[in-house]
Amino acid sequence: MSYPTARAIPISALPLIDIAKLKSTKLSDREVVAQQIRQACLDKGFFYIANHDVPAPLVDAVFRESRSFFALPLADRMSVRRSRSACNRGFEPMGGQDLERTGFPDLKEAYDLGVEQVEADHVVRLQYANIGLNQWPSGAPLFRRVMEAYFEAMLALAIRLMGALALSLGLAENYFDGFCAQSVALLRLLHYPQQPVKPYAGEKGCGAHTDWGAITVLLQDDAGGLQINDPAHGWLHAPPRTGSFVVNLGDIVARWTNDRYRSTEHRVINLSGRDRYSVPFFFDGNPDHLISCLPGCSGPNDPPKYAPVTVAAHTDAMHRLAAVTTPAERSANG
Repeated sequence: MSYPTARAIPISALPLIDIAKLKSTKLSDREVVAQQIRQACLDKGFFYIANHDVPAPLVDAVFRESRSFFALPLADRMSVRRSRSACNRGFEPMGGQDLERTGFPDLKEAYDLGVEQVEADHVVRLQYANIGLNQWPSGAPLFRRVMEAYFEAMLALAIRLMGALALSLGLAENYFDGFCAQSVALLRLLHYPQQPVKPYAGEKGCGAHTDWGAITVLLQDDAGGLQINDPAHGWLHAPPRTGSFVVNLGDIVARWTNDRYRSTEHRVINLSGRDRYSVPFFFDGNPDHLISCLPGCSGPNDPPKYAPVTVAAHTDAMHRLAAVTTPAERSANG
């Protein structure tokens, strides 16, 4: 048996967008970046970003602390396992997911953390998925400090990118401010072991899926393994690029734009011959915010495909679908 294959593509097939000018005081500068993002969103829904202002020492610290956490004895990692959390925070052991429902679990382990929200703040919002308290491993004094600093940097970056998305759609730059306020976001540390030379059929580090939220900002090491499913060319490699992040759109943005912007299926197959570490940041927005077809994204011959829905209702529906269906069945059901 062998692994599913993917094509190598010219590095320019997934654009590298310099986003430094998103901090320019000139709207025209920010619009230039937004138009580059628009082309990427209309094409594959994946692109790299450079000059993002996230300090390299912080990125290095995230990888260092992530490797240290996954090197802890299993008993220590299991002491902060997700099953002890009411909001899906903490450690997920190897084989905890089977995204394609093949019967062969994904070859990865994870640790999830999000915005710290105590009951005294917003009691009502505790009913929503992924809102609550983090679990922190003991005996790792730098781990919490580093991850909280990185989370804040990612949150600021995601909000800046949402402003650029608004401009790319011909909307006011602050159009998504309500969506970004009191947002739900999840930082996930991932460890993929070296995959076996003789795999089971369909075995992957991470099965094919789309992300449910608005945007994902991915930090990946130099091991490679990320692949995206392009309708025109099939599965394509998305190799690491030094100093950059990979950004991809999630289902919320696809729904919001009436599928004009792409939420693209992707997967991970670690053929590097060594361990792979990556850190996706999932930005889902305010749970109470209503997602309905954006201005300019429908017309007489292209009516809205989706009924208005809140972020929370969308997320709950995706959780239910993931629990009972395969990716192909989810696609068939819209």
